[in-house]
Amino acid sequence: MAGRESHVPPAMAFIPYVPYEEAEGLLAELYARYGGEDGRVDHIIRIHSLNPSSMAHHFQLYAHLMRGPSPLSRVRREMIAVTVSAANDCFY
Repeated sequence: MAGRESHVPPAMAFIPYVPYEEAEGLLAELYARYGGEDGRVDHIIRIHSLNPSSMAHHFQLYAHLMRGPSPLSRVRREMIAVTVSAANDCFY
């Protein structure tokens, strides 16, 4: 549109991670435990692959916040997460 600046999202930070086929020990166990039907781990959890202990703790926190006891339904919690991600120009 004329007169409007185009919105260019900021570049996302690159966080290295261990590929699935290179995972060993605890990390391989966590990939298997936290992987979905396709065996893939959500990016927000996978970024901890260089520190598997951190991955386990983050997943426990995430599971508690999203699935633990709360006055908010799971759907409402997901809606909040999507809204925050959108406000932060986060692709997930």
